[in-house]
Amino acid sequence: MPFRASRRAAALRGVACTAVTTFALSAHAAPPIKVTSQAATDGPIRYTVKVSSSRYGNAQQTRTLRSGETDDFTWRTTPPGGPVAAVAGCPGYASLPLDANGAMVRQTQVRLAPIVAANGTANVQLSFRAQAPRGTRTVTSGGQSLKCPDVAEHSEVIRFTMPTTGTAKTVKLSDGTQLTISALR
Repeated sequence: MPFRASRRAAALRGVACTAVTTFALSAHAAPPIKVTSQAATDGPIRYTVKVSSSRYGNAQQTRTLRSGETDDFTWRTTPPGGPVAAVAGCPGYASLPLDANGAMVRQTQVRLAPIVAANGTANVQLSFRAQAPRGTRTVTSGGQSLKCPDVAEHSEVIRFTMPTTGTAKTVKLSDGTQLTISALR
């Protein structure tokens, strides 16, 4: 019996020594972890662009961009009263936004180009271009009288700064179109 007791005691001492040694080593194995609340400024940021215009329509879309990238948002919508027929002889025909039937619809294009500073503020250049039919007009081309869309269009470039914390920035263009942009890391 004394043999069994001494084997058990030796086994218990080995377990106790291993547990103490493991605990002591794990306490000094890794440096503390530093937690920060900021993401890298060049990381992906979700930009939401919302357009509100009585002439060009309303649209909204969210895309992910990195600092220094550009992205084009393009929306085509049916104007009130429906698309307006256009023929190849109409002035500027090649640049008109047309549907599958060759009739002019509304089109809004926004190019977003953000650069994010070290403090997380985005410096944004926004290019806006929109076209919409506002009825028809008669045009003479090659001795023929053509009924063409009367085109309303607007183009503007604006620059502004905004936070990347999800807070929305609203800007108003010179034609009354309102743009709301938000950025969230």
